[in-house]
Amino acid sequence: MSIELITILMFSSMMLLLLTGRQIFLVVGAVGTIAALALWGRGGEFMPFTGVWAIITTWYPLLALPPFVFMGLILARSGVADRLFQALYLWMGRVKGGLAMADVGLSCAVAAMSGTNVASTVTSTTISLPQMLKRKYHKSLAVGVVLAGGGLGFLIPPSVNFIFYGLIAKVSIGHLWVAGILPGFLLASMYLAYIGIRCHFQPHLGPPIPPEERIGWGEKFRALGAGIAPVILIFVVLGLLFMGVTTLVECSAIGATGALVAALIHRKLNTQVIREAMHETLSASCLILWIFSAAILFSAVYDGLGAAKVIEPILRMAPGGALGTIVVMQLTFILMGMILDDTAMLLIVAPLYIPIVAKLGFSLVWYGVLYVVNIQMAILTPPFGFTLFIMKGVAPKEVTMADIYRSVWPFICIQATCLGLLMAFPQIALWLPSIVFGGK
Repeated sequence: MSIELITILMFSSMMLLLLTGRQIFLVVGAVGTIAALALWGRGGEFMPFTGVWAIITTWYPLLALPPFVFMGLILARSGVADRLFQALYLWMGRVKGGLAMADVGLSCAVAAMSGTNVASTVTSTTISLPQMLKRKYHKSLAVGVVLAGGGLGFLIPPSVNFIFYGLIAKVSIGHLWVAGILPGFLLASMYLAYIGIRCHFQPHLGPPIPPEERIGWGEKFRALGAGIAPVILIFVVLGLLFMGVTTLVECSAIGATGALVAALIHRKLNTQVIREAMHETLSASCLILWIFSAAILFSAVYDGLGAAKVIEPILRMAPGGALGTIVVMQLTFILMGMILDDTAMLLIVAPLYIPIVAKLGFSLVWYGVLYVVNIQMAILTPPFGFTLFIMKGVAPKEVTMADIYRSVWPFICIQATCLGLLMAFPQIALWLPSIVFGGK
């Protein structure tokens, strides 16, 4: 059987099985296992099973995942997000589109707390969206900014997606986190500029709060002080890592401890909060381990077949040389994002694309930032961008699926513009790591 036919069979079967809604690790692991048994048999010379758990159990950066997940859960359950949005609301409410701008700030903060886009989307949908609809914001703006803001969790450290990518690409996670900072704030600034400009010319889309609800400077600063604890914690945790004072795992442990202290300060720490956070952390960590086991198994099988010999010539046929190859890769992410989530996309293409990117001479840190920006677009792209359905599941009843579909297109265009800037000017992503890590 030719490698081309094996490629078609493995990937088509995996795509079809993923469409059934089964868990990712079951599908990917099953395809990898069946392919290995069919191609090499039980007594074959190449059987990748034995090395999978050896790699997983000795992969030091994986130890950082449970503490970071725990940190985000504790901060979310302690009511910090509510306090922070209230503070941002009081500061920005009098500006046209101010509540939508406040939601972008909340999304950045929740992204830094949790490291995931799901947490940002759910938090903003349950906290910010009802407030904007109550204040007569147009649904297209309110829904769109919540969906787009949630995606900032992919870029702003401690992004879990960068950890996933770094583990697969064998790239420093610290470098990836630093590389995501400027693109993250660039994208957030582009959202803010769009909201401000559009609401300036169309004030009905985002009216300011009534004068009778506005408050003085003293109350504003008191509200800001109530939500400042998590922001300080994030800066301390990331600062210690970037200065080389702590390792990634030590950094995550400090973050988890700091989250407990912040919850205690807010008088929200109790046995129920700790128990629920620990249970969800355990569930998420076990799922991550299974996902990586399946990913390593699948990539080991496919690499053993000489996959790069098939994929690389096809990609090199793209017009525009090496950069054209990168563009084609980005387009495949957008297409896959219409039907798959970000983890599935990474598992399917990372083992294939990353060696090719390295061979073409591009920075894998830069490519990781491109991937993360691209999946923000992918998960918002109708008809099956999975964040759209997360929103529908938790949004108020008056928000229809048609409203959600209509709302995302301006923000997808903004994300595409940001992606184009990053491809044209790689130093947007690479400059800060070169400063922090001295070009290492």
